[in-house]
Amino acid sequence: MNTTEQYKQNKHPLDVIDDVYEYAEDGLSFEEIEERAGGGEWERLKWAGMYAQKQEGYFMIRTKVPGGKLTPEQAAVIGEVTDDLAVAPEEYGGEEQNELWGDAYLDITTRQDIQKHWIRIEDVPEMWDRYDEVGLTTVQGCGDSARNVLGCPAAGISDHECFNAQPVVDAVSEFFTGNREYANLPRKFKLTITGCAHDCAQSQINDIGLVPAKKELGGEYHYGFHARVGGGLSDGPRMASELDVFIEPEDAVEFCRAVAQTFKELGDRNNRGVCRMRYLVEQMGPSAFEEAVRDRCTVDLPESGEGLTEGYQGDHVGVHDQKQDGLTYVGFNVIAGRMGGEEFAEAARAAKEYGTEDASVRLATDQNFLITHIPEENVEDLLAEPFAQDYQPDPGAFSRGAVGCTGNEFCNYAIIETKKRTKRWARELDERIDVPDDIDAIRMHMSGCSASCAQPQIADIGFRGETVKLEDENSTNEEGDNIVEGMDFGLGGSLGADNEFVDWVENAVPAQSVLPALEQLFEAYGDERDDGERFYEWTRRVDNERLRRIMQGADAPVARGVAHGD
Repeated sequence: MNTTEQYKQNKHPLDVIDDVYEYAEDGLSFEEIEERAGGGEWERLKWAGMYAQKQEGYFMIRTKVPGGKLTPEQAAVIGEVTDDLAVAPEEYGGEEQNELWGDAYLDITTRQDIQKHWIRIEDVPEMWDRYDEVGLTTVQGCGDSARNVLGCPAAGISDHECFNAQPVVDAVSEFFTGNREYANLPRKFKLTITGCAHDCAQSQINDIGLVPAKKELGGEYHYGFHARVGGGLSDGPRMASELDVFIEPEDAVEFCRAVAQTFKELGDRNNRGVCRMRYLVEQMGPSAFEEAVRDRCTVDLPESGEGLTEGYQGDHVGVHDQKQDGLTYVGFNVIAGRMGGEEFAEAARAAKEYGTEDASVRLATDQNFLITHIPEENVEDLLAEPFAQDYQPDPGAFSRGAVGCTGNEFCNYAIIETKKRTKRWARELDERIDVPDDIDAIRMHMSGCSASCAQPQIADIGFRGETVKLEDENSTNEEGDNIVEGMDFGLGGSLGADNEFVDWVENAVPAQSVLPALEQLFEAYGDERDDGERFYEWTRRVDNERLRRIMQGADAPVARGVAHGD
């Protein structure tokens, strides 16, 4: 049994939530917390939604938002708590610790969560108390349990949905959150549930993906779900497999429970490197896995019916008509997902001021957010709000498609800085590159390591962090050596009917080489593009050797014979 598994067996990980209050009251240091707990507490704190930052004494804390849906009151509390508590100390720069965002900011994640940094243990109870008043939680935001349940951010308002699946998202989330029987799984367990035909909730890369379907039962058509299982990214990426089942909405909780039970019983707890559910599905095969789920499910699962998924929609940026007459929703572009807590609170205020009583703030898997239920006559006033000037609903193609993970600013695993680089690069590329008018977004995703938090494998252009040794001894970093930040360079990823992971075309490219290389690629794309051909389609059509030659023709340092992954 591996060390993490032993920690979970020695003490139920959900017990750590009560302990946090004790640690906070006593003002314990990191060393004192671990000493009192007897080892393994840093792993168990993940079940409270808490990760230790690389800056000792501070936490990143993750707020779960099922389906990404927030009331204006909830969004306001998130913004206010961020502004009050997610504050860097003077020793780390205080209000000027980040030249792009300053201080007291939050990150919208690719799993419709909210992450805050610089949280002290003594401030966590206050955060939780303020959260409790509006129905928010951080419980199981991290750890080996069911994570935040994804959904379509336009659930209930989009013309593209077959039915509103948000109530199912909420029911599944409520079942797993705080459920001691399913809180200690072999590894993290990721679910997505949507009634939308455009699958913006990314069913193909989750452990469970429920997508809309219909089937004739008892002489009439029922709407429900088809199931995809065993998808995921990181090392060993895998597209989910289809199961031959039809799931009525009222049976979705039980189906998801049965899948979790299967994973709990059959998942490999000895080797954390291969105990994600996708490895179990691959090892057993989809048919055998389906049979194991049926054996553990207490409801009948008819064979699959007619699938209603039509493709993949990557974002909801822009001004869109709702299916309710006279109402619109606005998707705001947040490059790399980071914005000030005060700005997020202002967005919540604007939702309440300009929207109907059903107005909401929704988080999307591309790190953007929506404000819904805005009468058409109020849209102009909403777009005139100060926060809307920074998070425009009509961005350039690179800004619209830019996604960035936490990076080495806070994360212990990341090799390179990502957030600032993603924002600067996206804006610079929008200025330097002419993208065809019929292309709304170029998806550029940057992960600081191989863990794939920014989902680089499904992007037009995917990056994952590396260190690079330059051949030219005269090219050095700020410390005066020739080891610099770099990245593996992937091209051609997408989800939907033409789903395919990126090809890692070039490894360990120095960061300063990337923008010139992209300029070269897009110049060639513009010259050779077939009518309507998207960038990822072109990169698949062109062989990798030629893509490398195009990239290396750029006027910038290129590593040859690099020391890769030092």
